[in-house]
This record gives sequence, C-alpha cells and structure tokens, in this order.
Amino acid sequence: MKFTDGYWQVRPGIHPLYAAEVDDVRADEAAGTLTVYAPTARIRGRGDTLNRPMLTTTYSSPAPGVIRVRVEHHAGAVRREPSFAVAAEDGFRPELQVDDDVAVLRSKDLAVRVHRGGRWRVDFESGGEVLTSSLPKSVAAVTSDDGGAWVHEQLSLDPGELVYGLGERFGPLAKNGQTVDIWNEDGGTSSEQAYKNVPLYVTTKGYGVFVDHPERVSFEVGSEMNTRVQFSVEGQSLEYLVIQGPTPKDVLTRYTALTGRPARVPAWSFGLWLSTSFTTSYDEETVTGFIEGMAERDLPLSVFHFDCFWMREYQWVDFEWDPRTFPDPEGMLRRLHDRGLKVCVWINPYVAQRSPLFAEAAERGFLLRRTDGSVWQWDMWQAGMGLVDFTNPDATAWYVGKLEALLDQGVDCFKTDFGERIPVDDVVWHDGSDPQRMHNYYAQLYNEAVFRLLERRRGEGDAVLFARSATAGGQQLPVHWGGDCDSTYASMAESLRGGLSLAMSGFGYWSHDIGGFEGTPDPGVFKRWLAFGLLSSHSRLHGSGSYRVPWAFDEEAVDVTRRFTHLKLSLMPYLGRVAEEAHALGHPMMRPMVLEFPQDRSAHTADTQYLLGDALLVAPVFRADGRVEYYVPEGTWTRLVDGAADGPAAGLPRTVTGPCWVTETHGFDSLPVLVRPGTVLPVGARADRPDYAWADGVTLHAYELPDGYDGTVQVPGPDGGPGATFRVVRDGAVVTATSDDAPGAWTLRHGTASAEASGAATVSVDVPTDA
Repeated sequence: MKFTDGYWQVRPGIHPLYAAEVDDVRADEAAGTLTVYAPTARIRGRGDTLNRPMLTTTYSSPAPGVIRVRVEHHAGAVRREPSFAVAAEDGFRPELQVDDDVAVLRSKDLAVRVHRGGRWRVDFESGGEVLTSSLPKSVAAVTSDDGGAWVHEQLSLDPGELVYGLGERFGPLAKNGQTVDIWNEDGGTSSEQAYKNVPLYVTTKGYGVFVDHPERVSFEVGSEMNTRVQFSVEGQSLEYLVIQGPTPKDVLTRYTALTGRPARVPAWSFGLWLSTSFTTSYDEETVTGFIEGMAERDLPLSVFHFDCFWMREYQWVDFEWDPRTFPDPEGMLRRLHDRGLKVCVWINPYVAQRSPLFAEAAERGFLLRRTDGSVWQWDMWQAGMGLVDFTNPDATAWYVGKLEALLDQGVDCFKTDFGERIPVDDVVWHDGSDPQRMHNYYAQLYNEAVFRLLERRRGEGDAVLFARSATAGGQQLPVHWGGDCDSTYASMAESLRGGLSLAMSGFGYWSHDIGGFEGTPDPGVFKRWLAFGLLSSHSRLHGSGSYRVPWAFDEEAVDVTRRFTHLKLSLMPYLGRVAEEAHALGHPMMRPMVLEFPQDRSAHTADTQYLLGDALLVAPVFRADGRVEYYVPEGTWTRLVDGAADGPAAGLPRTVTGPCWVTETHGFDSLPVLVRPGTVLPVGARADRPDYAWADGVTLHAYELPDGYDGTVQVPGPDGGPGATFRVVRDGAVVTATSDDAPGAWTLRHGTASAEASGAATVSVDVPTDA
C-alpha cells in the first residue's frame, strides 16, 4: 500500500507519524530485549514531549542469526490470533550493549545497531557490513481520515540489490518495482494474484526479512521509494524478523528452522502422476484404458489421480464415490494397487448444500458462521456451499474422519484443492480467530489436518499431498502445485516463474499441470511441457476439459513422455539426495539460478531456467520454433540430454564453457540439460519406477573433475534411510572411487572410460590429462 504522493507529499487523507529520533533505550538482559523509544518529532525542549505520539520498537532474537523487531504505536491493542508458529532456540540470549552513542543487540554474527544521536537510523550488520537500514521516514504509524490505521517499516536497498520470494508469484522473479499484497486468491497464474502468499523476501545481499503477520501484508518493493522495501499492516503494531545469510541458501536454512522444514515425501511420489482431468467423462473402464495404454507404450506410471467428478455433481464434498460410474470403488482401488499404482483423489474444504454432509455439519457447528449465527454460504463453485471451520477441533476430527474411510478403501493420498477464497466480513470463527488473519492462515489449518492424518496412517515420510493454497509454514506439508494455468508457451513460462518464486520462499517441492490446465494445448506445447514437467520435483499430467494421455496428441508425444520419464526415474539416486536436502536444510529441489550462483550478476535475472538440485541446469523451451536462450555460469558444463542424430540439436557441442549466454534450437526430444563441472552424478540402474534400491547398480558419472578433486557422493535409500557412500578422488590422470557400504554392483565412469565393482571396493579409471 502506498501512503506517499511522490517523494515530498503524502496522499490526501493520510497522516503518518514517523520515528524521528531516539529518546531512550532500555536493555533487559534477562529477557534479551532492547527497547527503543522514539518520539515522532525532534524534541528541542520539555514542552515538545507533551501531546507528542511516540513509537516503541523492541529488538530481540529467537535464534542465532535472527533478529526480531516489534514496532508499536499503541501497545494496548488486543493480540489477535492466529499467529504463525515461529520456533525459538531454547536458552538462546543475544548480547546487549548500550552506551551514549549506540545501542547494539548482537545475535551471533548478526547485529542491530541503533544510533542514539541525530535523526532515526538503525543498521542491521553482519561481518562488519551493513546489510540494510531503517532510515528517516522508514518507521511510521499511519492514520487516515476514514479511521484506518497502519504501521509500516522501510528497509534500504543498495544499488543493484534484487529482491525475491513473497510466495508463488508469476511475474518477474526479481520483485523490484512491484507492489505485492500477501493475500491468497483463486486467481490463476496470469495476474498479480497468487494461491500461495508468503511474507518473506530474500535479497542478493544475502539476508531475508520475514514479516510475522498472517493477515494482509502490503509490500512496496522499490515501488514507493526506489531505494527501499516497504511493508505495512493494518493496526497498531508490526513485527518482522531479519534473517542472516550470508548466502540466500543460508537464509532459507534459517527461515525453515523457524517456520518448519519440508517433510520427507515417499519415493513413489517422484514418479509420473496421471489424472482423469477435471470435466472429462470417465469411469473405471476409461481409467483402466488409460493405465493399460501407458503400460503398452512403456510409459512408467506411479500414481493415478481421480479429479472432482469421482463424487457426484453438486455434492462436493460428500466423500462418496458416484455410484453411477464407480459402483465398486473398493474393488477398483484394489485392482489399481495390483497394477503397482498409488491412488490420489481430489478434495476441497467446502461442503455443498446438496451434500448429505451439509445438514450434519451445520447442525453440529462444523461450518463457518456469520455474526447472526447462520451458516456462511455462497454459490460460487458449489451451490449453497459452506466452509469447514478447522478452528473447531471437533470439525477437524469430523472432516478427517471422512477421509479415514477413504484410506480404509485404499486411497493413498489427497489433492487438497482450494482454500483461498476465505471470507473476512460478517463471519465468526469457532475459536474467535480474527477473520483478517484467518484468510491466509486457513490454508495452513486445512492442509495440516489432511497431512497429519496421512502421517498417522501411513507413517512419516510416506505422506504426500497435492496442495494448491499455502502461506508461511506450508512448506512442511508437501507437495504444492502451481494452480490453473493456460495451455500456452507463455503460461508455461509464468508457471516456472511461480515455482521459482515459491522456492525462494522456503518451499522444497513443487509441481504444475503438464500441458497447462485451461484449454487443450497444441502438440508442440504439450511436448515442450513434458520435458519441463518431468525435470521438475513432481510430475503430473492434468488438464481441465480434455485428457492428457500422450497419444491423444501424437505419437511423438508418446516418445517424448517415455524419454523424459525414463530419464527422471534413472536420476532418482541424485534426486533422492536433493530431496533429502530439502527436508534437512530447507533447500528447494528446483532452484533459481541466483540461489546457486549468488555472486554471478548474470544469474540474478535468469528466470526462464533453473537448477534441478545443485548440479543440473535445465532450460525449458518456450517457443514453437524450438529456439531457447539460456545462461551458463563459469566452467565447462556437459550436456546430459542429446537430441536425435538428425534433429536440430544434433550438431551442438558436447560441452559449453561459461560464463556466457547461449542460443540454441532443439527438437521435441531435447532441451538444454547441462551437468555442472566438478560433479559426480549418480545414475540408477532402473528407469521403470522411482522407488527402487537406488544404490544397487548405480553408475557414478564424473564430469570435469579438476585435478585434486576429493568428494563424497551420498546415495540415500528410497525411504530416507541408509543407502551407500562413495568417495571419488582425482589424482592426475586417474579417477578413483571407493565404497565401504555399496549394497551391490556399481560402476565408475568418466567420459568413455569405466570400471565396474561390487560391494565394498575401490576402482579407478584413466582419463586424459587435459580432460
């Protein structure tokens, strides 16, 4: 929200009170707090202290490298709920220092320095460098003629400093110049609205800022004042945390330690998911035909998903299979399991009036109510639908009890759709939650109820969702997908930007609808999207009014599906390790270039490509003519994917040496996938399923290892347990690999040279001295 009219003036009817200077500082060693009192005008005499508002800012530290800031105008306001769950490190206390000139709170290597003389200035420092500052006219309490009240902060930006994150946003990855409201909306992927809003930003200077408010937070990212990020909330107080790096990866590690790390997901979830699509006509015969068609064409399938119409129309949700099309759901699910498939079904948190569950839920007080006691209802999406009140523990138990019955039938996981259009006017939550704060937070309660059920029933590490809405903390409850995109090249690119933006907001896994959701893609779009989708964390074929089986497009689409499904499944020894990093460190599987190369200015705005893990550069093709432009960082990178011998990519060199921008043309069977120099890439022995023993039969492919290289390759077990560890060393023209715990056969390969081993062993290969 903008409060000013240019640099000199404020907008009509707006009245800001700025922290002008420091009057006093009080340190509380026991509490670990530094409290700063700032009048809203310069005080020149005792008389100036009368009739003068004051702002109180309290600094504290919940964990090393994190500083919490609370700005208050009137401290007597009622503390509203819900609040984000932000973990503090037990027993940690920052260091405090107060003297005549400055007051400092130090949280290990991060410090906040409050200048006591002159105009308002507060610096956040690390390693002797100022990361960002709160400067004159940064901190303000604002009122308006119509009774509104806000508090805002502005933190400085350096020239060239770029800002990322703020949830899944589909515009440019760098948010500079944008106005961003943290407010969940069901708005598709083509506007400023987003399904997943997270009040966290991360900058190229290697720090992050998390605004600890679940309600609407309005960000002006260099858009109200070019040299500052402003964030504001309604009310009398504002809380935010400054999170130290020094790299963006380190920021995400600290942030997810505060708000929760992504859970492990089952190995089977990394395989290909096939959906019925949304409004298409289907029954068990149709589903069986799809599954048999995939098997006949050697297209490995892991999960089959039933979208909305597994239930009868007008009755979403009643959690009952439509008996007209699925008369024997238990038998059908058993038959799908016999084929080695997992089953996912669509749900949402709404109950339509025609559903048999509506009257029961309304009578028992399980639906959100209006202030007059009536059930909140509307007709958008489902006729007369109500909203399950997850602030009521009995309502939550009732809802998940209905899901328990589906798990008993044989369902394995749920697509938790919707949860964004949550009303804020004339409603009362069971626990008294503030409607404004519940709007975004509802997604957390909804997804957590379903995810924790799956963990209880399936066990930790074997629970997975396909969720659309989220806010801060939602990364704990994977997986999330990008929502309703168009079936175009442009929408494919905006979907990628949304996923990369979500990755910079602490989410470890992400997916999207291969081919796009709205409309039917032409075969070219579908084939390009296949390559992108199967080189994503999770991969799903899904659409709206048409099927997404590859042969519905052309035979080449079948070949492309096979090629990239096999590639992904063979990469599971590598992807399994990357997924473990998401769980253990909070590092996303799909990484914006800036996350891996924060010191490379050319990587900062390269948002049509990404790193899959730390070692694979992927540049999807977004043009009908197959032309793609991408950036290659420093070093000699090696192609992992080659095109057909007679295709447009046939003459491309095997390696690309950066830093440089490259323009190429690729056929549908190819796209730029480059292996980072200095990588030992473990490739599995199977390409028919994701949940195999990844270390058994693994091949270690060494790429551009420098002389003196000495590294470790971890190949985890598919359940997150022990796998195998390999040490790889290069000494001159010899590369050697050793393992003490390999479970079976394995191979070391460097270029065309290879050596085989079995179990605990050491093998070597000779390589040219100039390689």
